[in-house]
Amino acid sequence: MKTALTVIFGIMCVAIIILVLCQEAKDNGLGSLAGGTSSETYWSKNKGRSKEAYLVMVTAVAVALFLILSLLISSKFLN
Repeated sequence: MKTALTVIFGIMCVAIIILVLCQEAKDNGLGSLAGGTSSETYWSKNKGRSKEAYLVMVTAVAVALFLILSLLISSKFLN
């Protein structure tokens, strides 16, 4: 049982890394220091229904499962 959970834990680690790398940056980086403009477009106003919002939600769920799984693996009930 502990071996199976450890394998799932490793898969979750890789999945979270991929999900985080697929997300867009939240800021303009160093361009904002030089007075970079923030463009208000249709897509930036409706991000709650976009692919980005879906990735954020899936990442949050994956991290929650990751934490629960790490607690299960470290618990004394599975020894």
